[in-house]
Amino acid sequence: MKTNLFPAIKLTAITLVFFAGVYTIIIWGIAQLAPNHGNGEVITQNGKKYYTNVGQAFTEDKYFNSRPSAVDYNAAGSGGSNKAPSNPEYLQTVQARIDTFLVHNPDVKKQDVPVELVTASGSGLDPDISPNAALVQLKRVAKTRKVSEQNIQKLIEENTEAPLLGLLGPAKVNVLKLNMALDQVK
Repeated sequence: MKTNLFPAIKLTAITLVFFAGVYTIIIWGIAQLAPNHGNGEVITQNGKKYYTNVGQAFTEDKYFNSRPSAVDYNAAGSGGSNKAPSNPEYLQTVQARIDTFLVHNPDVKKQDVPVELVTASGSGLDPDISPNAALVQLKRVAKTRKVSEQNIQKLIEENTEAPLLGLLGPAKVNVLKLNMALDQVK
């Protein structure tokens, strides 16, 4: 027993020191090289701080809607609903989101509602939507703000981020940045 116990204790201690100390310091050091030292991008507007890497709730018709959140946009409790796509309660929730979206966007047909506007992401904190999800909301936002659709479309294009290196991931629009830019339009 002693021949197995002491090596196991040593391995546990070495692993604990490495992963709780050395690895953590290495990752922290790499984060310090990133913009904003690994704290994400912070935007201050009207004396209030907003983190662009965390989804925000936008429900007014004058703003572009974010992706729904299973955790009410609480960054301290990141997580999905963990319900299967066949779960009746989940299907009811998604149907309610579709119905609400269609009430606020009467020009959109049910089959044209982007899936990311009615389903939460795995983290519940996704700050981005696809350019298509922004464009499908364009008429509502333009009409509510009494701004031309061309101006709103230009704003969407200006706030669309291309895939990383032109290859990795889809094009995306940060909803917080888009809505803040929208508030600057007179």
